[in-house]
Amino acid sequence: MRAYYYDNIPGDQRLPHDYIPSRPVSSQTLEALSVKYWIIPVEGHEPKIDEIAKERDYKNRDYIDVSEEGLGEVSNLSQN
Repeated sequence: MRAYYYDNIPGDQRLPHDYIPSRPVSSQTLEALSVKYWIIPVEGHEPKIDEIAKERDYKNRDYIDVSEEGLGEVSNLSQN
């Protein structure tokens, strides 16, 4: 995970918008803001996510497929 202060410069929202030089947000600041984060492995991620959902009593979950198959026709737009 990487947390940093947003630069507020207009432009493409897909760009990082990190200050130069970077201004990282400390873990202490994230904790003070009640930002929760976990280290979850890519392989075998579902049991860890299930564990967190159970601990925090999450009742709903969204799955997003960002593969070419999942994006369908949208994935071809950037190639045109």
